[in-house]
Amino acid sequence: MKAVISTQAGVQVVERPQPKAAAHEIVVRVKAIGMNRADLAALKDPRDQVMGMEWAGEVVETGADVTGMKPGDRVMCTGTGAYAEFAVADAQRCAVIPDAVPWEHAASLMLGLQTMHDALVTHGRLDATRTVLMQGGASCMGLIGMQLARQLGAGKILGTSRNPEHRQRLIDYGCDVAIDSSVPNWEAAVLEATGGQGANITVDQIAGEAINNCMAATAINGHIINVGRLGGATAKFDLNLHALRRINFVGVTFRTRSREEIRTLNEKMLRDAMPHLAAIKVPVAAQFEFARINDALACQADAQHFGKVLLRV
Repeated sequence: MKAVISTQAGVQVVERPQPKAAAHEIVVRVKAIGMNRADLAALKDPRDQVMGMEWAGEVVETGADVTGMKPGDRVMCTGTGAYAEFAVADAQRCAVIPDAVPWEHAASLMLGLQTMHDALVTHGRLDATRTVLMQGGASCMGLIGMQLARQLGAGKILGTSRNPEHRQRLIDYGCDVAIDSSVPNWEAAVLEATGGQGANITVDQIAGEAINNCMAATAINGHIINVGRLGGATAKFDLNLHALRRINFVGVTFRTRSREEIRTLNEKMLRDAMPHLAAIKVPVAAQFEFARINDALACQADAQHFGKVLLRV
């Protein structure tokens, strides 16, 4: 099979053996691949590994212990080795999708749904009384998170973006108030929109120096869930502000979760989010074939697009 790997000599399209399913796994004929910022980490630490972590396709093989899936099923998946004609995944971190769901749609959703459900519901304790602030609202994760919050009955939803054109589009993706995070002290706009209270749940995808803005924009006894560090992994942290706001600060990542933890996370997400699958949309910003993998990676790294960058097999 063809696969995209990251090597010391650069990204290459190579031939690799088709993977086999272990007892708990499925093998999927990949139809569309969702690209993510996290994929770019392989470029900095090349190990000849197949890149990618999100895809959609058709099941061609199931392991002996797999139930609820069979060859021919249409699925969306997360795992490793997505940039390939065939990919293998733990069946319990995947989802069967209806025939009406396009491959592009399915390949854009799964990782965002898993991440945002964990942040909003498990850690943020989302309910109808809670106001949500999505820091980085114009990202794919942000668009999914705001729509998921809307479908699950959140109160007011706010989203930040530094791009004026992107801010204008947020209203179509579950956002009530778009916040310009390019200005100093942008948290004042959040406080104004929430009657001076701040957001009960802040999902932070940026971190860096903006973490203090996020704390100032979060309600007393509110929750900040840090799911990304696009603005930097280290910064000055105002401990006094953290204490004054009595903020519950949680950091999350898939990298230190066990297989069972990810399965539990996925089960909770499927229970709540799958009934709303058709209502949660992600615009396709660009699509590339394997032969244009370097163009696709450059587009993803540039981070000026609105929506998902996809690879087509």
